[in-house]
Amino acid sequence: MTRSGILLIDKPEGPSSAHIVHRVKACLGAKKVGHLGTLDPFASGLLLLGIGEGTKIADIFLTASKRYRGVMVLGVATDSQDATGKVIETRPLPVLNAERLREIAQEFTGRLQQIPPMFSALKKDGVRLYRLARQGQEVARAPRAVRVESLSLNQLSASEIELEVTCSSGTYVRTLAADMGAALRCGAHLKSLRRLACGQLSIDQATTLEAFERDRSLSAGAFLSLTAALSHLPSVTWEHRWIARLRIGQQEVLGQLGKPMPGENLLRILDTRRNLAALAAWGDAGWRLVRVFSE
Repeated sequence: MTRSGILLIDKPEGPSSAHIVHRVKACLGAKKVGHLGTLDPFASGLLLLGIGEGTKIADIFLTASKRYRGVMVLGVATDSQDATGKVIETRPLPVLNAERLREIAQEFTGRLQQIPPMFSALKKDGVRLYRLARQGQEVARAPRAVRVESLSLNQLSASEIELEVTCSSGTYVRTLAADMGAALRCGAHLKSLRRLACGQLSIDQATTLEAFERDRSLSAGAFLSLTAALSHLPSVTWEHRWIARLRIGQQEVLGQLGKPMPGENLLRILDTRRNLAALAAWGDAGWRLVRVFSE
């Protein structure tokens, strides 16, 4: 039986996230493998794959903040806002200095309103926007609130700016680049993008797909048990009799947990062998069961 947990893959540029999932699933012969937050094909870096019961914690990482490093090209705007699209406008390059870059970084840090790009997987009347975009259509998109926690800009040349950004889930970094290009009145697109971290998990922990396919092991450092993957969450250890009651839906046993510490609204419940048995969330009505994991 395939072990449950999270596999950290360093995705190369080119293949889709779904393609990586397919190859790992074939290697393991596993019934359930899914990514915990997609990466565009042109992007590289940290791709989290849930194996077995690991697919049950997808929402935790989907909503976690992400950290990226990328390069934006000034003076050239594309229809996809990245290097894969068609050029729609070219403009003269601005004259920049360190102070101007700091001003732009500050302007685009904090809470922002972003209009999602047409080349995205969002849907309009059940159709993916990128399908409409490929047909030459453009439809109205409502702006969405996102948060940029930190943003640094480093000028590589007259036309290229390296950016490093930590942002909320749902943030389009290529849209961020395009919006900064608009603010500089020259237009811009994202040349490259690499995801460095998702929540507390880092690219430094990941393995390449090729290395995993050679080894086919879920015992190396790039594979985390469910307990380890969620080690940033507080935990309690319960005896089997209490966990067994949770597994048959008797949520009243959660009453013995007491109130959480400030900011701790999600709790791991571990068995005596330190395996993740359940997740409970704190709300207005007290603790409620949000996930149960098999033995």
